[in-house]
Amino acid sequence: MKSASLERSRTMSKVLTYAALILGTVIMIFPFVWMILTSLKSVPESMKIPPTIFPAELIVSNFSDAVASLPFGHLYLNTALMVFFRVVCAIAFSSMAGYAFAKLQFRGKGLLFGIVLVQMSLPSQIFIIPQYQMVAKMGMANTVFALVFPGIVSAFGVFFLRQTYLGIPTEIGEAAYLDGCNQWQTFYKVMFPLTGTSVAALTIFTAVFAYGDLMWPLVVNSDLQMMTLSSGLATLRGQFSTNFPVLMAGSLLAMLPMVILYLIFQRQFIEGIASTGGK
Repeated sequence: MKSASLERSRTMSKVLTYAALILGTVIMIFPFVWMILTSLKSVPESMKIPPTIFPAELIVSNFSDAVASLPFGHLYLNTALMVFFRVVCAIAFSSMAGYAFAKLQFRGKGLLFGIVLVQMSLPSQIFIIPQYQMVAKMGMANTVFALVFPGIVSAFGVFFLRQTYLGIPTEIGEAAYLDGCNQWQTFYKVMFPLTGTSVAALTIFTAVFAYGDLMWPLVVNSDLQMMTLSSGLATLRGQFSTNFPVLMAGSLLAMLPMVILYLIFQRQFIEGIASTGGK
């Protein structure tokens, strides 16, 4: 009797677990499915109440209208350059700063690292005005540099790689020093190669955050030719009415590069994110 009761309990537990997972999957996938279906509807049908799930007629011209409304070539290029340079800057500067905070001893180390922690705890929106003033005074508004500027230094990247370097035994650096390496050689020949998994995770986080950045590109670049995908799509939203099928079609075109990259580098994405949970 006990074994049968235990077996029923395990079966019920599995059923509830799978039901919860299926429900969560449906909740996460539904917005994307709705976006695809809306991109194939007419404007009246997209605003119909109660809403209809499937379009009565497939209207593929919404995609051509979206392409005609926005310079997608420039938007793709601007977004790619912004993501690339933000990733490069985050890896380069965060690696050096993280190594310095973890392994070097210098005056004001605690104070400077405290400033990094304070920056992480503050919302990024409060930095928009001073950052914009800096870019404007340099005369670099409406440029790719303006898009990259807030991501030149990453407080999260500094903290994240500092924790990684703290997990590397100090004896490794000391052995490199005894072999004749100076501090710089110890960093880029010995210590930095040991942080490959953490650097991959930082690359993923930086790329995803940069790809979805909306407010800063809208503020600093007013020229449509210099906007990113997210800020360019925001211009499709009208003040009084919005062509939702065209907006959804443009959103679908905008998300394709990230989906393709994920499908190609799926294993690296999963390993990089999983590595943040342990050493």
